[in-house]
Amino acid sequence: MRKLVETEADRPFKSTGVGHSLQHESAIKHVTGRAQYIDDLPQSPQLLHVATGKSSQPYAKLTKVNLDAVRKAPGVVDVIVQQDIPGEVDVGPVYGGDPLLAGDTVIFVGQPIFAVAATSFEAAQRAVRLADIDYQPLSPVLTIDDALAAESFVLPPHQHLQGDPDQAIASAPHQIKGEIYVRGQEHFYLEGQISQAWPNEDGGIHVISSTQHPTEIQKLVAEVLDLPLHEVVAEVRRMGGGFGGKESQAAPLACMAALFAIRQQRPVRYRMPRQDDMVQTGKRHDFKNSWSAGFDDAGRLLGVDMLLAGKCGCSPDLSEGIVDRAMFHASNAYSFNSARVVGVRCKTNTVSNTAFRGFGGPKGMMAAETLMDDIARALAKDPLDVRLTNLYQPGQDMTPYGQQVTQHVLPDLMRKLADDADYRTRRASITEFNRSSQFVKKGLALTPVQFGISFTAKHLNQAGALLTIYTDGTMLISHGGTEMGQGLYTKIQQIVATAFDVPAAMVKVSSTRTDKVPNTSPTAASSGTDLNGMAALDACNQIKKRLAKFAAEHFNIADYELNYDKGYVHAGGNKLAFNEFVQLAYMNRISLAASGFYRTPKIHYDKATGSGQPFFYYANGAAAAEVSIDVLTGEYKVERIDILHDVGKSLNPAIDIGQIEGGFVQGMGWLTTEELLWDDNGHLMSNSPANYKIPTAFDVPYEFNVALYQQANQAETIHLSKAVGEPPLMLGIAVWSALRDAVASTTNYQHSPRLDTPATPERVFWALQDCAAFNRQQETP
Repeated sequence: MRKLVETEADRPFKSTGVGHSLQHESAIKHVTGRAQYIDDLPQSPQLLHVATGKSSQPYAKLTKVNLDAVRKAPGVVDVIVQQDIPGEVDVGPVYGGDPLLAGDTVIFVGQPIFAVAATSFEAAQRAVRLADIDYQPLSPVLTIDDALAAESFVLPPHQHLQGDPDQAIASAPHQIKGEIYVRGQEHFYLEGQISQAWPNEDGGIHVISSTQHPTEIQKLVAEVLDLPLHEVVAEVRRMGGGFGGKESQAAPLACMAALFAIRQQRPVRYRMPRQDDMVQTGKRHDFKNSWSAGFDDAGRLLGVDMLLAGKCGCSPDLSEGIVDRAMFHASNAYSFNSARVVGVRCKTNTVSNTAFRGFGGPKGMMAAETLMDDIARALAKDPLDVRLTNLYQPGQDMTPYGQQVTQHVLPDLMRKLADDADYRTRRASITEFNRSSQFVKKGLALTPVQFGISFTAKHLNQAGALLTIYTDGTMLISHGGTEMGQGLYTKIQQIVATAFDVPAAMVKVSSTRTDKVPNTSPTAASSGTDLNGMAALDACNQIKKRLAKFAAEHFNIADYELNYDKGYVHAGGNKLAFNEFVQLAYMNRISLAASGFYRTPKIHYDKATGSGQPFFYYANGAAAAEVSIDVLTGEYKVERIDILHDVGKSLNPAIDIGQIEGGFVQGMGWLTTEELLWDDNGHLMSNSPANYKIPTAFDVPYEFNVALYQQANQAETIHLSKAVGEPPLMLGIAVWSALRDAVASTTNYQHSPRLDTPATPERVFWALQDCAAFNRQQETP
């Protein structure tokens, strides 16, 4: 049997476990092009390709659907409509409202009416254009204002109530009102939506999908095909990005591919072209946020009354949880003291919006951060001081939904970042610069993030893992999480390697499959490592307990004398290479596999009362942003970014910093350049890379400083780490706040202009005109 190491002297042990910056497990594959995605799979001569015929109307009755020309088109093998679906028609993830194919009525532009399977991708795309369809238009609801006026909601409103906000606002020394419209965001993952399905000899189906939720794929495919769950296997090796867009919206593609595969007994691939993907799949919700608030002379909030209206689209999808999450984070890092936060879920005849990194959290935080800036301008204070005054801290640590903040990270973190970024000196310098510079103005802002970690749907806070140790000492771990580039597989690899103190190369993470680990939760809510890491560790601990008992009996020692150290096992006075010990255990018929499980403790939330403890803990961070704007055009540049982010005890500092950098840039793009626009007839205008601008390397500031805040998590998480997937996105709010700060400087910081998002140069220019009007008003006797 080959030893793990020859001798300690010849091959010194190099730890690659938890706490080390091990490179992403697929990094080399990514940069060399060897990482295999679904569209890279070899194409069987029998492979069919799918395309769908889409509605051109936002809301209409179908009066004619003639598909004769489609069926006769070259390469077409099969055409289906809703009546051809053998099982469930609706593929909504939580509530109904998402038919796989439309019935008598279409409810958004782009809704699939029929589907085609053809011998090539091109043939399928050409065929769907031949349909002859007539409509009887109905009156659509297209905007949040229309929905509010018509009381058109996908689900009832929800409320958090803390104290008596009406009385608190009325009796406060100062009152303020405000409103901001925060547009949504296109996911723009590099790999678009795609699934491939194969029928098996037993009448079942194997689906490979680019999805964040394999179990939901399994469930919905089974329901559409009218099969039991054990006849469906869903598998995911990796995604080329997800960002929430593949949590629920991957399911229709998997169901369509599986349906054709069963009908034709052939493999079927359904890949959406980029434009179809942008038109047919949901985005981050638009939100219209409005509020009134009362505060004292120090800028401390005494009461807030807030309405958050989310544009959900034509169906509920995941909007219940998304608007709830916006409500949970409407206070961000600040104590409202007394509050009413109401969330409404507006139903519109547009594509059903869905999860996006941060869920609804970023949209709620925008209300809080706008309010902080407005208070600062009203009192002629530095916005940072107003933010520090209102932070959750001992004595003011109760959220509007009744959870107490117990780990007060942000007061120290923000002051440390202010010192490290030289905020006070730069603030004075920028104020002086703005007094003397006529055409260029600078802005500076330092904003916090406090993001709750856990699924707000309690039952999703669970995970499983399957660990197998082979007789050569190598290990294979399968778990319920999916890899979308965020480094989950790498962290799981390190967690298992650390448990046995062996090199990470001894551990392989297999693709996620529903026949290995069942009933998985989606990889979302920033909880992928928290949940699956603990499940993997549970599996490790089960095997370690088993091996300790064996060693005690075999070597006649106490259980606690078994130690794992740098690739060796010490059992009493015996020292064996790890693989030798594993082989010994196998020869003595000791099981070397275990199924691990974890469920998050302590969390609860009562929807009826709008109170509870929905989060296991909070992840925190802060960003300082400096920008410059041209007051004649509204054009701007991000000059410098400083970030200090709380990840607890980092499992992998390199991956965590990469997540922080990527999340920040994505958040900056959401708030500055990425503009979702619909015309008056419900057609998406920003429907391709040509008219939707994501950030590029040119937009990233030359000076971009990122550091990790060194403090262990107080909650009992995996190695006392904290989640890092979603919270960094909201650090991008600092850029928006800095732009508003630069614009406000044209009024000597006396006026807070309205700056809806994305803060494109056009909107910055309009905000400058708002300030110019304020100045004229001030000059009028």
